[in-house]
Amino acid sequence: MNRLNPAKLLLSKWTAAQPKNREKHFLVTQLFRDEDGTVLAVELQAVLTQRSERIDWQTLREKSLWQMGWT
Repeated sequence: MNRLNPAKLLLSKWTAAQPKNREKHFLVTQLFRDEDGTVLAVELQAVLTQRSERIDWQTLREKSLWQMGWT
């Protein structure tokens, strides 16, 4: 499991372990927080297609789904 600081996820780079539709590389473009400032979710944008999706930030901790950086 990847160790992450959710406050430092903005503009971080990620590689999908199992790419779909040739979308392999992603960039965190937005953090979604609650009233207390706790990060709840992130918006990932595919570099190739510019498609965005919102996921729970803790999903990025799963090595079977995501790798830190662009590989």
